[in-house]
Amino acid sequence: MTDTSTHRRRRVRLPRPPRLPRWSWLAAGVVVGGLVGTGYGLVKGPVYTATSYVVAVPVDKSDPAPALGMAQAYGRAATQLAVLQDAQAQAGVPVRTLQENVRTAASPEAPVVAVSATSSRPGLAVAMAGGVVRALTRHADEIQDNTGVRLVQFAPAARPTDPTSASPAVTGAVGASAGGLLGGLTLLVRPRRPVDSVTEPASVPPPAVAADLHGPH
Repeated sequence: MTDTSTHRRRRVRLPRPPRLPRWSWLAAGVVVGGLVGTGYGLVKGPVYTATSYVVAVPVDKSDPAPALGMAQAYGRAATQLAVLQDAQAQAGVPVRTLQENVRTAASPEAPVVAVSATSSRPGLAVAMAGGVVRALTRHADEIQDNTGVRLVQFAPAARPTDPTSASPAVTGAVGASAGGLLGGLTLLVRPRRPVDSVTEPASVPPPAVAADLHGPH
């Protein structure tokens, strides 16, 4: 007689380890984003902007149409290398600094050009804006016989008293909003965790019971 045993296997569900609630991803995103945004605002520091205005005036004071077109052209020329090289001595900064921190805007309805400079120091922002304006007006004077237009400064850059950059509180709020958005997106795309289970053999009857079950051979 041969003793045999029947092995049966069954699925056993294991207890899951404790999990954080799903909303914790959203809360973590808000907290981390807020900290990053606030830190950025503190490290970057305040930025000041000074703006000077020039107006294009016809030399013969007759037809104003050429002045409007030349104002658009001078608005683009103000940040060109030839003008910035002339302005760097008066501004007291390298050309690269002027290229990174000086912006111009020409009005589409009036022959006016705005030259703005930004810096962490209010006085330096004024110096950069003024230096570029003076260099631009000199270039315009040199070619006014050909263009029939000259540039006149009518509003010099004033020393800014309030920063134009966002405060750490604002950058922190922006960072918290962005972090919350990313946390919410993570909740949407994060797959649900599958049920953990293992397969284990059922208990095997002792040999005597197995013999009674199967009978003699």
